[in-house]
Parts: sequence; C-alpha cells; structure tokens
Amino acid sequence: MTDANPETQAVPVVNRPRGEVVLEAKGLTKHFKVRSKPQRGQRRTRGIVHACEDVNLTLEAGRVTAVVGESGSGKTTVSRMLAQLTKPTSGTITLEGKPAKGYGLRAYRHKVQMVFQDPFASLNPVHSVRYHLARPLKLHKRAGAGKEALAQAVEALLTRVKLAPTNQYIDKLPHELSGGQRQRVAIARALAAGPTVLLADEPISMLDVSIRLGILNLLGELRDNEKLAMLYVTHDIASARYFADTMTVMYAGRVVESGPSLDVTDNPQHPYTRLLLDAAPDPERETPATMQARGSAPSLIDPPSGCRFHPRCPLALPICSEQQPPDISVGEGHVAACWLRHDDYKNTTTTATAGDSPA
Repeated sequence: MTDANPETQAVPVVNRPRGEVVLEAKGLTKHFKVRSKPQRGQRRTRGIVHACEDVNLTLEAGRVTAVVGESGSGKTTVSRMLAQLTKPTSGTITLEGKPAKGYGLRAYRHKVQMVFQDPFASLNPVHSVRYHLARPLKLHKRAGAGKEALAQAVEALLTRVKLAPTNQYIDKLPHELSGGQRQRVAIARALAAGPTVLLADEPISMLDVSIRLGILNLLGELRDNEKLAMLYVTHDIASARYFADTMTVMYAGRVVESGPSLDVTDNPQHPYTRLLLDAAPDPERETPATMQARGSAPSLIDPPSGCRFHPRCPLALPICSEQQPPDISVGEGHVAACWLRHDDYKNTTTTATAGDSPA
C-alpha cells in the first residue's frame, strides 16, 4: 500500500501569474531541401521549400495563441519547431527565459507537450489507454513509487479529461474509443508529463462537429485552471476567435497579421485575413462575401517577391510585388504586414478597403 495522492502526483501546482511569458520564438525560419525524381534523359533537380520565414510568437501562461492559415501556410511547421520535432533553419526559441538549446530533450519535453491532429494515428493501436498514460508518468517520474500509485495517477489523468468512470476506458484499445474519446486520451497523455506549454495542432479538425466544442471547452478549462500556455493551430478562424486570446495569421510561410483575437476578426487589417473571414460560415451575415482571391496559393519552392499574397490580392499595389511589407502597428498589440496600412499608401484609391468590417 502507498499513501500517494493521485491528485498531487498528476496535477501540477501552478504559481505562474496569467500573462507571464513561458515560451517565446523569434525569427523562426525553416527551409526544407527537396530533390525531384529525375526523368529519363534529365538530371535530378534540387530546390528549397521556404516553409516559414521570420516567425515571432509569444506564449503566455493562462492564455491561448492561435496560429491560423490555410493548408501549406507553415503553421504546423511552426508548432513542430516549438516542440523540437523539427530543427529550425534559423531563429531562437526561449523556454522560461532559458534558450531551448540549454535543455536536454527529455527536460524540454517535460515542459512542452504536443497534441496532434489525428488521435488515431498518434496513439499506438496495440496498446491500451492504461499503457499510453502510464508510460509518460514513469518516464517523467510523475507518479509515486509502486503499481498502486501509478494506477491512481492514471485514473486521475482520465478524470481530468472528463473520461469517467475511468474503469470504462482504462483498458480499452484506441479503436474501441470514439474520435472524441481518443483525443481526450491524447490530451491526457500530454498532461502526464506535467507541461507548462501545450501545443495543439488542429486538435478538433478530425472530429465530428458535434463534439468539437467539448474538446475546446476542455482545453479552455486546462488553460484557466492550470495556467497552461497554449498554441492552437487551426485553419478555422471562427473557432480561433471563440477559443484564443491572441491570433497570428499566416500565409505562404509568413505572418501577415497578429493581435488580440477579437481585434483581428472584428477589424481585419490585411486582405488575406479579410478573405479568411469571408470564407468562414456566419449565420448572421446576410450579404455575400465582398472579396475574392485570384488564382491559388504560390509554390514555396519559388515564392513570389515582395508580399507573398500579392498575386492573389484584389487590392495589390505596385509596391506589393517589389518589397516585403514591414509590420505596421494598427492598434494596441495589433500589427499587420500590409502596404495598405502604411502612411504612404493607406489613402490609395481601391475598389474596397482591407480595413472594412467583414460583410
């Protein structure tokens, strides 16, 4: 017998004030080298995929930062670099004021955990829920000595993610659970390490619409009660508005706008953000979308010069194809990388203005 308390073993004691910077990334850049398959009579060609360029992010205790963008925007690459699953080409990552390079991999994973998009793929199909949760508890020494203390810690994790009564889930295999239950197990596995940062890579995109809100509410409770710093990666700007405190919008590997979520969605200052909002379903919107993008997303092997959105932008100016726009302050904590917001160009006559509220 042991007197280990599962609540104290599985739940970290939180003393961090809300808003304290926990994880910070500056100038994160990732280039992937690619080689094409040679055709008969031709040589193999080489290229570089500019997956993301000069990304800055700050994750704070008790707050959620959303990274929003379409497929190929680089948002998952950013999350994988923050989790140290992908090595940055350049840039720095700081965890609790200390460079990430100063941590051993296990020590870093103890503090930074990731929840992946597909829970069925991220869980080993031949192992039970008990195994998935007990293993990180043992690796990170999060449970007391003895089998009983470990079992109590596993049950406490299931309770934290609202899988109760625990005996109905603890010995099941992943295929015996629903999609929402599998994702809750994946979240519990991440919590088993006792992290201060949780990176959620599209955690609800593989789930039925009816259960997505339950997962977001669970993550919201963890944010509020345990002061976790969270990164929420999504292509759904509507869910980011509901769930996140701050929002970063990415396009073709670059950040085009960032700021408080309500400011970004209620007063978008970049044409791409406006297009994302126009594409999102809104039952209160009676008029059709007012802007449409031209063409398709560019190749990241040979990205456009200047602003990467300019070939598709209905409001593009001549300078947009020539120079990358700087980050321009458009409100408190709200910045946009768009020449239309620059003092020299904001009064330029266009058919519409990117700063209008979405129709």
